[in-house]
Amino acid sequence: MSDAPDERPRPQYGEYATPEEQRARIQQPDATWALETGQAVDGAHLHPAPADAPPVAPVPAMTPARGVDRVVTLALLALGALNVVITAVSYFDLAGLADQAMTLLGIEGEFTNIESAQLWGPIAAVVLVAGFALTAFLAWRNLRRGRISWWIPLVGAIVTYIVVYVCIAIPLLGDPAFVAYSTSLS
Repeated sequence: MSDAPDERPRPQYGEYATPEEQRARIQQPDATWALETGQAVDGAHLHPAPADAPPVAPVPAMTPARGVDRVVTLALLALGALNVVITAVSYFDLAGLADQAMTLLGIEGEFTNIESAQLWGPIAAVVLVAGFALTAFLAWRNLRRGRISWWIPLVGAIVTYIVVYVCIAIPLLGDPAFVAYSTSLS
């Protein structure tokens, strides 16, 4: 053996220590297994995850902005659900709804395109319910991932109502009294 000093610098802060030696010094639980499996550190060894289980994504901390986003998103979804229930029911009698609208607009005559309204009214109701369901699913999934979600109910309502209005416009534009009133406006 030589008496020459070791050329390497003296280790600082446990940089050459094994993970077990580091944990023994700082008295922390073994987080390596928990990080590899996606399990919580507390009680991680009591309930190990199956080998084929997908890793669990960490849930971001709830900040005040995320709390406000959650409240606004859920309020918009609740308002949308109420609107969908009331509106979808009325679309099943689209002929009666169109007749009332024509009376309110001062259109002379009655709505006569009843067969088309009986077909397209329920289609509009189904589109409305399906659009809301898809919107609620996407918003809820986004909320669970901790992402900003308030815009999803707004965009979902706009897209859904564009399709619903097309479904309603088809029987309205097939009614002679409504078409005559629409062309007289221009």
